[in-house]
Amino acid sequence: MSQPFDWTFPYASKKMPVLASNTVATSQPLAAQAGLRMMLAGGNAVDSAIATAIALTVVEPVMNGIGGDMFTLVWHEGKLYGLNSSGRSPAAWTPEYFAGRDTMPPTGWGTVTVPGQVAGWKALHERFGKLPFAQLFEPAIEYAERGFPISPTIARQWATQAPRLAKEPGFAQAFLPDGKAPEAGQWWRFPEQARTLRDIADSGGESFYRGALAEKIAAYARETGGAITVDDLAAHKPEWVEPISQGFRGYRLHEIPPNGQGISALMALGMLEQFDLESMGRDSADYYHVSIEAMKLAFADLHHHIADPAHMRVNAAALLDPAYLAERARLISMDRAATPLAGAPSTGGTVYLTAADAQGTMVSFIQSNYHGFGSGVVVPGTGISLHNRGLNFVLTPGHANQVGPRKQPMHTIIPAFLSKDGQPVMSFGVMGGSMQAQGHLQMTTRLAAFGQNPQAMSDAPRFRVENGPVVNVEAHLPADVVQTLRDRGHNVAVAPADSLEFGSAQLIQRLPGGGYIAASDSRRDGQAVGF
Repeated sequence: MSQPFDWTFPYASKKMPVLASNTVATSQPLAAQAGLRMMLAGGNAVDSAIATAIALTVVEPVMNGIGGDMFTLVWHEGKLYGLNSSGRSPAAWTPEYFAGRDTMPPTGWGTVTVPGQVAGWKALHERFGKLPFAQLFEPAIEYAERGFPISPTIARQWATQAPRLAKEPGFAQAFLPDGKAPEAGQWWRFPEQARTLRDIADSGGESFYRGALAEKIAAYARETGGAITVDDLAAHKPEWVEPISQGFRGYRLHEIPPNGQGISALMALGMLEQFDLESMGRDSADYYHVSIEAMKLAFADLHHHIADPAHMRVNAAALLDPAYLAERARLISMDRAATPLAGAPSTGGTVYLTAADAQGTMVSFIQSNYHGFGSGVVVPGTGISLHNRGLNFVLTPGHANQVGPRKQPMHTIIPAFLSKDGQPVMSFGVMGGSMQAQGHLQMTTRLAAFGQNPQAMSDAPRFRVENGPVVNVEAHLPADVVQTLRDRGHNVAVAPADSLEFGSAQLIQRLPGGGYIAASDSRRDGQAVGF
């Protein structure tokens, strides 16, 4: 009698990076190959990135969907460009709309801001793409129509999220066939999503904001208690922005400016510039201690000051002022963990991918439904799962990030880019909520202070600071380092060996002699591919 298929992986395995002239790396192999197809068809890294992103909405629905937001950094012909396509709140979202609540709702229509992602795909393509826009949708449409087998990692995430979302409008009908989440190895098809992607491709995204799809989203909101309208959708405009940056050991880390959380990685990096990490040692308790403390201080400022830039009371330049960061760094004690408070500067579920081509264009790209599937709301017959980005607003009266009409919330999704002496070095990101800024910090210090290669940077044990503050660390962090951190007063929680809470890194670094080295995180299904 045959044994059931065993989906366990009991032995440690090691990924190796890919070295090539044209590369793409992301968290799901089918999506990476969609991007590679565009390069083989004559497209550039931007075409590859967009096709990968579109495919990810189909093949990794537990982390993103058509109804999310996106940000990107693009190095092209000697200049770095930033695009923020995060949406705003519905016009009806006054503070009074949420009266009687202490916090924003976690799921449902009360978390759905305008999805900016589709408009971001189009804006990015119009500026830098080579292939026809509709061609970039072909792999995703094929996957949605023909289907593909669900991986064990995605099946696990699906089963974990499903119980809390099952009662949200449209979710069970779309994502729980036969009343349950699909299992590992099960074939998944979603023809409704294929039709929606074809409509977006044919209309250049117009249908989503000013056409048939916009009408369906708004109509479903009216029917099931949502506030979003066709006017809210039509008002969305992607914004080309000037990236902000912070120097460290001769490198510069570049981020999208607020409303994103990338500034917290820059602040923490600026604090660490005051410490001799090299003498501490690459994986020492001292290295982890100062990195954790710097991140805690940066997060305290992030959650106090960062919001829609039009509503912030301090600007990014004040938060990145070297004197201010040196002052914050002096609060770090080497022998004791501290409880961080916000400073007072002078006033003045996510997927990540990266692609690079032989002509030198490099793309750092991130999109998200925020918490896994997002709000749980799925517009019937469309495959459009809507994000829950509105959860990032606060209800505190007078707070810069207080919910309000047509306002951008503080945002967690952030792409990263490293340069040195004005030349590109690495496009990278670490998906996963608040892990993203912390991951950017950890990748940057491992490269700039210790010279590690991208796969080693990704494989190294990570920490993740959460509220409390609790410091979560990975199971492969050495036990003596864990104990030293606890002795210094850190509230350390060691995660299980199969934890998915430490993000998924994807990195492409330029090689000195030409070409790239591309790495994909061993914690997920991801793949780096190239030719």
